[in-house]
Amino acid sequence: MSWLFGSSKTTMVAPADAMPGRDHYPYEVPKTHAVLGTPLAGPWTPTTEVLYVGMGCFWGAERTFWQRQGVVCTAAGYQGGFTPFPTYEETCTARTGHTEAVMVAYEPDQISTYEILKTFWENHDPTTQYRQGNDIGTQYRSAIYWTTEEQRDVIETTRDAYNEVLVGRGYDPISTEIAPAQGRPFYYAEDYHQQYLYKNPAGYDCHANTGIALPSVG
Repeated sequence: MSWLFGSSKTTMVAPADAMPGRDHYPYEVPKTHAVLGTPLAGPWTPTTEVLYVGMGCFWGAERTFWQRQGVVCTAAGYQGGFTPFPTYEETCTARTGHTEAVMVAYEPDQISTYEILKTFWENHDPTTQYRQGNDIGTQYRSAIYWTTEEQRDVIETTRDAYNEVLVGRGYDPISTEIAPAQGRPFYYAEDYHQQYLYKNPAGYDCHANTGIALPSVG
């Protein structure tokens, strides 16, 4: 989506130089998922786990996950930056520090964390630090923000396994940002971004299976 606003900034903004933001959403966040019918911000069941991923443009990334059996909710948003409650236009300036992120809420007895991560690693390029296809800028960086120690362990295991395959095929090493979600709030994007490709089936989608796959590693 970089062509929409001309965002091509590939240097992370310093916290002191980030936009100031605000203390509330400047728009209304929808209550329910347009496809799954579940509460966009919960609550879900007591067993539901949440993981946040950045895979470039969040439109196609979100659809990739809501189509998976066992995923109870997804949402597009902004995460990993410094500006509280940013807007899409602000994020596109690269002055908020956020990446376009997708919240994935899932039932681990129906779809494992490994399967969530397999979907993540195999449907974008984790080796291009601030780029996905024609989308260039810090808002398109690959990222995973975990909420449990068990998730972190599987993330690190799968990262190492995929990195070995990628480097072995001549690609650059994985540059995905991996960090705890705690201290990195997820801000829901505007209504028109939520389930965008359900509302606009012919809309822009840069995501496809890369052909880089692994057998189960745990």
